Amino acid sequence: MRPFHADLIRSSTDVLVLATLVGQARYGYEILQTLRRQSKGQVGLSAGSLYPILHRLEVEGAVRGSWREGTTRRRRYYALTARGRRLLRDKAAEWERFSGLVDRLLKPALGSLSSNS
Repeated sequence: MRPFHADLIRSSTDVLVLATLVGQARYGYEILQTLRRQSKGQVGLSAGSLYPILHRLEVEGAVRGSWREGTTRRRRYYALTARGRRLLRDKAAEWERFSGLVDRLLKPALGSLSSNS
């Protein structure tokens, strides 16, 4: 499968990042790997894009960052806060409404295209 267009990913990065933090804290590279693995390579977010998102989410109180000693070096782990869980629910509901709208608009249009061919 081809990766999604960057504009589609850009509009949903917050909800994707927050979703990776449900149930456990993760450090940046681990978040990137989780997104790639769970999307089967269709979400190829870069570290240069991820860290500003994490910083903004931390300032907004959606995630809490903490330094931990790893086996080789210190890493900053990010955990979902109560505010982050509410934000994830809200953004997921908004995404559901939006994707439903796109689906409702595209199905008739695509049906018309195939019958006019």
